Amino acid sequence: MSRASPAARLRCAIYTRKSTEEGLEQEFNSLDAQHEACAAYIASQAGVGWKSLPKRYDDGGISGGTMERPALRELLADIRRDKVDVVVVYKIDRLTRSLTDFAKIVEVFDARDVSFVSVTQ
Repeated sequence: MSRASPAARLRCAIYTRKSTEEGLEQEFNSLDAQHEACAAYIASQAGVGWKSLPKRYDDGGISGGTMERPALRELLADIRRDKVDVVVVYKIDRLTRSLTDFAKIVEVFDARDVSFVSVTQ
């Protein structure tokens, strides 16, 4: 009798961004709300092997119109190091507001077979 093998573990990175610093000083801010929604989505996919990485990739007070974001750079570096299987964002525009930059980011994802999920779109 054969048993079904358990689902493969998928390491999920949550990326959050807010373009202004307004409200970031609050105990629970926009980055936290985005992170919480993404974490809940990942938890809903636990049955198929999704697991949140403990590392946070948060860019507060930085425009989505630039690739010069510390957390985004760190996320892309971790993808290139094969530490991430799925990138989860609250909305697509949290990742970038530029189609050109989106194409560059997706190129990195595709090169490492990384999936991308927006929990609201």
